[in-house]
Amino acid sequence: MSTRALIVVDVQPTFCEGGELGVEGGNQVAADVAAYAGTHRDRYGLVVTTQDWHVDPGEHFSDRPDFVTSWPVHGVAGSPNARLHPALADLAADVAMKKGQYDHGYSGFDGADDEGRRLADVLRQAGVDAVDVVGLAESHCVKHTALDAAGLGFATRVLTDLTAPVSPELGEQARTEMAAAGVELASSGGDPLAPR
Repeated sequence: MSTRALIVVDVQPTFCEGGELGVEGGNQVAADVAAYAGTHRDRYGLVVTTQDWHVDPGEHFSDRPDFVTSWPVHGVAGSPNARLHPALADLAADVAMKKGQYDHGYSGFDGADDEGRRLADVLRQAGVDAVDVVGLAESHCVKHTALDAAGLGFATRVLTDLTAPVSPELGEQARTEMAAAGVELASSGGDPLAPR
């Protein structure tokens, strides 16, 4: 029997409307992820959150960002906007990963929990062999997390209605990249018999 994890990527105010790098629809994604997780918690052996938690990420921050490899200051460690979105207050995640302290940290697999454990190790220790990835932003950290998961051998799905891209064009590009890498693109409502 497959053991599936839900990876909730960077659902933080910094990436929602009004945040430093707000994505249109971010607050709605936060509410929808919370509702989905609350209703379908029994589908998952493990629920993981990731957060951008930047301390000194070098050229990732710029006063003149190119929005490709450099960005305005965001997700600053310890700041209110780097915390999990208030909508996730009742999520009760099993594991919380923080990433990007001293680098870009696009993928949840770049991070570690408070005990220093890496995401791949946490998943394997829990017997996880499949993951569903949701969160923000689809075109960046969701994409990189999903690509890394697939590359590490996890059966990987992105629940596309529980994420939002920086722009429609970048979202389309991300979905093309993910599909080409073997990531399944699915709807959160389209799989009533998901492995439990």
